[in-house]
Amino acid sequence: MLTLIQVLAVLALVTNSVVYGADAVAALVTRSVNARLDDATMTLSAGWGHYFADARMPPIGITGLVSALAAAVVAGLSGYPVAAAAAAVAVVALVVWLVLYARVAKPVNTAQKAAALSGVVPENARALQRRWESIIVLRVGLQVVALVALAVVIAAV
Repeated sequence: MLTLIQVLAVLALVTNSVVYGADAVAALVTRSVNARLDDATMTLSAGWGHYFADARMPPIGITGLVSALAAAVVAGLSGYPVAAAAAAVAVVALVVWLVLYARVAKPVNTAQKAAALSGVVPENARALQRRWESIIVLRVGLQVVALVALAVVIAAV
């Protein structure tokens, strides 16, 4: 029978898998596609992508972080030190991911969304995209750490 800790960890695992999948596609596919597009097409495509993703992804990411944190707290209070430590690792990875997103990716998303909405492509379009892409592999890695740590939580209880 699943414990509350496992339920929280499964919820965190599932929701963060969505974020991981989006980041992994960006790292594995979208970067290569964008490299072959002209600046206007790349910016409009990225801008509309961010327009919809920035509206739809926050509840998923918030649920993932909050449920991982809850799993860490419940595991710690319930006397499961391995599960608590693994959940804490997931939380740290997700917080670092969030800081990177907020400081590097989000400003680019905002500029690209504005370009998509206005139809005006900024002169630094390619530099903006390079900045966004500069952390995507790291973001994928942080999500992998979080997902593996959450799997450990599920197994350790």
